Amino acid sequence: MAHKFKVGQRVRLINAVYADSKSALGDLFEVVRLMPEDRSGEPSYRVRSTAGERAMRESDLTLA
Repeated sequence: MAHKFKVGQRVRLINAVYADSKSALGDLFEVVRLMPEDRSGEPSYRVRSTAGERAMRESDLTLA
């Protein structure tokens, strides 16, 4: 499966499972790296916000 987002694009978190004190659902993230697909074939990303960096699956993100 190809990556939906590109490096430099702004995305938002859509999955409440990952919302915590470091990131709220409304926070903007910037894609900083495309990561390999996981075992299920879903692409992953390294994203950065003002609170820090984290790895996220494509299904947890939407274009901002």
